[in-house]
Amino acid sequence: MLHLSPLTLRLRRLLGRSVPDFFATAIERWEVSPACEMHFPAAVMLPGQLDRIRRTEFGTMRAVRAMFQGDLNPRIGPTMAYRFRDVDHADGVLYCGGAELHLRERKNRLPVYRRPDVSVSGSMYESWLGNRWFGNWLTDDCDTYFLAAEAGQPLTTAPVPAAGHVARYEALQGMAPRRIGDAHFTDLVLFDNILNNEGRIARAKARRALLTRGFDTSPGPGVFLMRGQTGDRRLLVNELALAEHLERRHGFRVMLPAEHSVDELVAACARAPVIVGVEGSQLTHGLVAMPGGGALLTIQPPERVTAALKLVCDRMGLRFGVVVAEGDADSFRVDPAEVDRTLELLT
Repeated sequence: MLHLSPLTLRLRRLLGRSVPDFFATAIERWEVSPACEMHFPAAVMLPGQLDRIRRTEFGTMRAVRAMFQGDLNPRIGPTMAYRFRDVDHADGVLYCGGAELHLRERKNRLPVYRRPDVSVSGSMYESWLGNRWFGNWLTDDCDTYFLAAEAGQPLTTAPVPAAGHVARYEALQGMAPRRIGDAHFTDLVLFDNILNNEGRIARAKARRALLTRGFDTSPGPGVFLMRGQTGDRRLLVNELALAEHLERRHGFRVMLPAEHSVDELVAACARAPVIVGVEGSQLTHGLVAMPGGGALLTIQPPERVTAALKLVCDRMGLRFGVVVAEGDADSFRVDPAEVDRTLELLT
């Protein structure tokens, strides 16, 4: 049987009409972690850094500047769980009650789907961002996995990891989800697990302990996590020179994550008092493993400045620093002297 929900929703958008909120179709909702008040520190920056920002990502200019300045509302909302009945998952999209929730980009361009033959029940922990960027998977979806495991059978549409770092991170964290394709859910639990409330901070601390169990966590050298040519293009043209400078002057260990195993990355970052690198997913290897009280220094292109990793640092009890480079969104240069001076403020 063909379902026309994708076509109906597409037509509503074309006509400028509102579309239903997926989470409004839940039959039950409950609070997992309560709201609270939290005060997070401002980012560590040299004078004039904010004036260099020409464009922001994942937030307006005003919001990103406010996050860097520590000007956000101290009231942090709750973590919520939602239960749904009679949900279809088809081609990376969840459909329920005339609403949809995208988990990944659709492959089928026809605005219809066939109701799946497979029937399941359980809880899902994946997200659009986590399926798009490894860093969001590691810092966000993996955290939500543990909520999903408490609520029922954890389910994911992600295929069996055949390469990269995902499989080893799953093993270190004891993650054993059931992997599904298109399926009909008789019962489904989802989570709104975005906010840095006290419950999420506690889970992040517990997950750090789980990841670093068995590794040496005594103080060691700082780590420079190179971005190189991996991921979306953000090329620090003098990255190699900066790496050599940090190694020579500050005793940093220089690592290109794509060339190292998860165990090697965790072993280095679990001892690092400070981690430096171009803003991006490769830095999350350090954030989930480095000790509380440590510091992250991000180098950011002036046309793609984001506070996304500051949210992770706030959650992990880490200080967050920023140097805004000179250039454009995908090719830029940083002054090593500015990195040195910002490191002095951070450490």
